[in-house]
Amino acid sequence: MSFLRPEARAALARWSEGLVALAVVGFGGWLIWLGGYLLAPVGALFVLAGAGWGLTEVRRLRFQRPVAAPGLVEIDEGQVGYLGPDFGGYVALRELAEVRLIRLHGLPHWRLKQADGQALLIPHQAQGAAALFDAFAALPGADMAAFTAALDRPADTQTVWTQPARSLPPRP
Repeated sequence: MSFLRPEARAALARWSEGLVALAVVGFGGWLIWLGGYLLAPVGALFVLAGAGWGLTEVRRLRFQRPVAAPGLVEIDEGQVGYLGPDFGGYVALRELAEVRLIRLHGLPHWRLKQADGQALLIPHQAQGAAALFDAFAALPGADMAAFTAALDRPADTQTVWTQPARSLPPRP
């Protein structure tokens, strides 16, 4: 027996991590308010940690959209896969050269391109696509603010990440 409506329970589940981050910030503020040479710096650390956690969670929530596209996104051991009704495949995260956000028929799709030219197109609103946030965060030099900002821009094609140039070993 539950005292909350299903809609309220779903909203609380969606925002639970953000609410915990807010509680951490509040706890840190309370420690700062208590003052002292020990509690004030510890409270400031809690506030900074909670604020960082909350910012990350807000960006992660912007990645979550209602499932409106067919297919399923899988992330398993460094590989991103999309299993769709018409197309699909897998790409290795360590071999990615570029990530683009493109709009096809007005809907955003992630285009993951490997160094060998293979590409995988993933609808942003496919089931499990919200897990791409954590996969993209693991890319070297990834700016997650750029990924989330790209979702709000109306441009047809946007390159949001490219593999940083690797330095070659010196010649003998």
